[in-house]
Amino acid sequence: MIKPFLLCKHTRRLQNRAALAFATALCLSAAPVYAAPSTPPTTTTHPEAPKAATTPFTGAAALLPDDAVTHHTDTFSGHKLTYTARAGTLVLRDDAGKPTARMFYVAYTQDGADPAKRPVSYFFNGGPGGATAYLHLGAAGPTALTFPAGNPTDGANARLGINPDSWLPDTDMVFIDAPGTGWSTPTDPKTADKTFYGVKQDARAFAKTIQLWADTNGRLTSPRYLVGESYGGIRAIEVAESLARQQNLMVNGIIMISPALDMGLLDTGNSILASALTLPSFEAAKLAMQHKLAPETAAHQLDEAYHYALGPYLSTLANTPPTGDAARDFYEEVATHTGLPQDVITKERGQPQPMAHDVRSRDGRLYTLYDATVSIADPFPEGVDNGDSPDPTLSGFGRAYGSAFESYAAKTLNYRTDLSYELLSMKVNAAWDFRGDGEPMAHQIPILRRLLALNPTLRIFIANGYYDLACPFASARWVAEHIPVGRNRIGLHTYPGGHMLYTRPDSRAALARDVKAFLAP
Repeated sequence: MIKPFLLCKHTRRLQNRAALAFATALCLSAAPVYAAPSTPPTTTTHPEAPKAATTPFTGAAALLPDDAVTHHTDTFSGHKLTYTARAGTLVLRDDAGKPTARMFYVAYTQDGADPAKRPVSYFFNGGPGGATAYLHLGAAGPTALTFPAGNPTDGANARLGINPDSWLPDTDMVFIDAPGTGWSTPTDPKTADKTFYGVKQDARAFAKTIQLWADTNGRLTSPRYLVGESYGGIRAIEVAESLARQQNLMVNGIIMISPALDMGLLDTGNSILASALTLPSFEAAKLAMQHKLAPETAAHQLDEAYHYALGPYLSTLANTPPTGDAARDFYEEVATHTGLPQDVITKERGQPQPMAHDVRSRDGRLYTLYDATVSIADPFPEGVDNGDSPDPTLSGFGRAYGSAFESYAAKTLNYRTDLSYELLSMKVNAAWDFRGDGEPMAHQIPILRRLLALNPTLRIFIANGYYDLACPFASARWVAEHIPVGRNRIGLHTYPGGHMLYTRPDSRAALARDVKAFLAP
């Protein structure tokens, strides 16, 4: 998830939804205890001990050690790979040269590879306020966190082990935490909001961090890719533009996993288009739970759901609201498509709000916004205000990524600090400035259109889970269908699963195979 996800402080409804999304429930539980594997991963390491920081930082920034370098040999898909891992920080500075942040990253580079041909992929999660441990330990890193088979919500018993679906055979990887998340630490907390916590400021910080890493490691000429999850979709578009404008670096490709592409497309409380784009995910989840979504028919079923949502459903919402028998027929039809109780559909006037408790709570089970097929026992089956209803992903099993990463960093990467790893920062989220340059709200679709036109070889890879209600797959399809230039360079991929589709081993493996093909020259 996970990512975290989109919390818009300007719109309370979006704020509730984002807090419930990966990508982001304001009600956060304590992180589950990380359970170490019974045997360590098959990794050979020769650690260089971390030392005290040599730059005279103060406060929390002073608690971060110098870089730690370890050397590894692991086997992925039957092929042995020798690589180097570096966990550390890069220093961002203001125009006067004063440090403004220590940006934490973990880089994995294949030993002996030709840097001119070997791609580098730069990863970040979303939120805003989410650290990169989700993608790192969930999807692409050499080590993965796996949840118990048959009980995907059991974060307390999640285990780390070699990731058979790591992207490392195909690309070097640099995982970067946003300022205020993970171990990326602003040097002056009083000015961090203004300096980093906004759409444009954030993009500039990431672009400079990427330039610094590439320059320091002699990788300015390597093929470069951006990988973002959830709000990381918006972030990836903004960072690609900032890299070109401020750092003179063009990207070869962008990989987006369960991306938010525009805030307006997620605001189901105020946009009938957003409601329509969410409906196919409701329908996919219903079909899956009825065992009617077969691999050989899924594409056709999802296509039919998409056209119903953008056709009869959207036109009914846009027209004069039906009354009497017409209203009952419409609500019955929506209930049939979504699998939700008709009385709930009627109360919501045909626009079920994904974050609402009465939408997520059914038969004593509480479903997560991030995967509409995954649920826990509802702690409030009698009903409760939405803000008091915990999300099973954000407040539950998803928290396991934080404690797991702290253990992994100390034991495998030899990176140790007294600072807690900030997996999901509500402080950063609440402070986020969604404005653009002179705009009340930044919009990324026009930027994406410009990027595709200005860079005629830029390719886009978008991955979505069928059951994701936070960033539904239909929104990516709708955006792609309305791109006038470069539509043929946008690949859409859907998988069984939700926002964090990689928590399902089969979908993680399928994602890795598709990414491998995308990265191939």
